[in-house]
Amino acid sequence: MESSTSDYDVIVIGAGVMGSSTAYQASKRGLKTLLLEQFDFLHHRGSSHGESRNIRAAYPEHYYSSLVIKSYHLWEQAQAQVGFNVYYKAHHFDMGPSNDSTILSIVENFRENNLPYQLLSHEQVAEKFSGRVNIPDDWVGLSTEYGGIIKATKAVTMFQTLARNHGAVLKDNVEVTDIKNDGAGVVVLTANGEEFRGKKCVVTVGAWVNKLLKKVSGVELPIQPLETLLCYWRIKEGHEGKLTISGDFPTFSSFGSVLLYGSPSLEFPGLIKVAVHDGNPCDPDKRPWGSGVMMNEMKEWIEERFGGLVDSSEPVVKLSCMYSMTPDEDFVIDFLGGEFGEKVVLGAGFSGHGFKMAPVIGKILTELVVDGETDEVDLKHFRIGRFNKTSKQ
Repeated sequence: MESSTSDYDVIVIGAGVMGSSTAYQASKRGLKTLLLEQFDFLHHRGSSHGESRNIRAAYPEHYYSSLVIKSYHLWEQAQAQVGFNVYYKAHHFDMGPSNDSTILSIVENFRENNLPYQLLSHEQVAEKFSGRVNIPDDWVGLSTEYGGIIKATKAVTMFQTLARNHGAVLKDNVEVTDIKNDGAGVVVLTANGEEFRGKKCVVTVGAWVNKLLKKVSGVELPIQPLETLLCYWRIKEGHEGKLTISGDFPTFSSFGSVLLYGSPSLEFPGLIKVAVHDGNPCDPDKRPWGSGVMMNEMKEWIEERFGGLVDSSEPVVKLSCMYSMTPDEDFVIDFLGGEFGEKVVLGAGFSGHGFKMAPVIGKILTELVVDGETDEVDLKHFRIGRFNKTSKQ
């Protein structure tokens, strides 16, 4: 069995946006960093590929709003360093029934933390968007300056480039099969027989987290992989300019019986993204590459909300993606514990809404490696201990 000749300060397993951001943050702090990916870099099998992700601060929970606002600054810093843009500014607009608990909690969060917002009636929404968005009489709209679009694959490329520029070693097509505690640190074992030694290890493997953790420690967390579908719909001829990011159309979310989200036309000219925040449970290694969920509800929503500006018959582009869902949809950011103590740091269960916070999450995971703690957020929301862990031990 071949053994690597170098020891690392930190080995990051999983080179999606979270792992790549962590490798950048760790190498920037001067750590000798190794980033491993089981597939090709920038592959399309996980949660970090594709054209875009929304960024918004409109959360019921202040800890997420705070992390997003910190991430805005970190996105801008990183893209200034790399020399190309991945973050595109936009406003954000939420809509839903006036008594919807999520809408009400977002308003309360913004009010308590002095974040600017506009709460709009049905008539005010129609006036603000000049008929481009229509909501029912008993709905409200919530407009905020904290929106935007992140170019997804481009963002992962950015973090990997910056990590390499700071001296990190990046290796793809290296499947990690186990992690061992050797007393002084960890030994990472791989399917091709290589072994890598490090003082600490960060696990950011997305939908594959339980497959790896069961091998490593027998721990299984309640994280369910879902296959979801990102859909792009054609804007009808003559109306394309009304729904573009350059035309001041916002990113958006819609609450109620179905949770939908979307973004203005940017990556595909003449198309607007609208998708459902849901999916079908799956094994990430045996995906059905299916047709998505709630397509009829989405078509009906598009026809009603956009007043006939968008062809709701069928999406013209469909991109499959993975969610890693926790029961409460809060993240998992913690030490693995057990025999590993604080040697293995876990970032997982980002539940379909973590990408936007990747810069600050990479910073947090690095701080846990170096300092054993973080001041960026209270980790009580993200600890493994909130679950009833099951273990073979």
